[in-house]
Amino acid sequence: MKINKNIIKELSDYLNEFNLTEIEYTEKDVKVKVSKSRVSKSIEHSLPVHENKIKKDDLVDNSKKITSPIIGTAYLAPEPGGKKFIEVGQKIKKGDTIMIVEAMKTMNHVPSPLDGSVKEISVDDGQPVEFGQTIAILD
Repeated sequence: MKINKNIIKELSDYLNEFNLTEIEYTEKDVKVKVSKSRVSKSIEHSLPVHENKIKKDDLVDNSKKITSPIIGTAYLAPEPGGKKFIEVGQKIKKGDTIMIVEAMKTMNHVPSPLDGSVKEISVDDGQPVEFGQTIAILD
């Protein structure tokens, strides 16, 4: 198997451009993972949590959070200057596109996983997003 150095170079560039610590690319039977850090998520999650310092009002019901399914750049409209997919206060249905996340020059429509009213849009247009990052919250 010949390793495509261009893919590694492009992924390394994305690490710097989007201030990421790790990125992974899979195509057919080839999987490439580029990382700046060796800290495992299991170690990060094993740190003690001081629950008494968290106010009940600060917590958001996870079922109402919509998270980014991929790493990329978030776009709130289908084209620059176009009408936004969602606005705060707007009612949306499961499956409605809430934004686009561009990854490796591919525009990926992000559908809402549930019905609800948009309480908050947690990212700005053109902002880099991480996998699992909250991008919107519904009521």
